[in-house]
Amino acid sequence: MADDKTQAGGQDRARINLNEDYEVRDWTSSLGVSRERLQEAVEAVGDRADDVREWLKSR
Repeated sequence: MADDKTQAGGQDRARINLNEDYEVRDWTSSLGVSRERLQEAVEAVGDRADDVREWLKSR
């Protein structure tokens, strides 16, 4: 399913899409990590934001 930029919230807020530059920018800022660290976390635990947060806290 394509990312519908006209629809904010819902499932989009719970997932991290590394293919959208604006999302990477927002998530790296929000989580206080580099793009590389964000990508490492997503590769380790998937794209669910809560799982990525937990992974980053444990490292």
